[in-house]
Amino acid sequence: MNGIVTFLRNALGCVIVFFDLITRGRKLKRSAQAQQKVESQLASLALYQFFACPFCIKTRRKMYKLNLPIVKRSISKDSPYRDDLLQNGGKIQAPCLRIENQGEVTWLYESKAIISYLEQRFA
Repeated sequence: MNGIVTFLRNALGCVIVFFDLITRGRKLKRSAQAQQKVESQLASLALYQFFACPFCIKTRRKMYKLNLPIVKRSISKDSPYRDDLLQNGGKIQAPCLRIENQGEVTWLYESKAIISYLEQRFA
């Protein structure tokens, strides 16, 4: 029974990913210099995520629209990033945005909070 649920969840996730890809819209346009400045700021961010998670897809969709190529780290079962998230973030929950600022690390959970942070900082 557990295998069927996992299969259905993954299949539904793939369908959601497909529709996300074909309905994304356009990226935010910035001058080359402005985009380079944004990308240098993104070096301090990483998104811990599952590929087919609807909340992760929602977050990646906003990243795409804001033209934010943030590093994505899969937290699937055998990933070393899963242990990193648990040990340093405190729980395995996706999506989670790792924000490093002047040597301090903040772990921001919840897609709404992550999207709000990205919009305030980069929109």
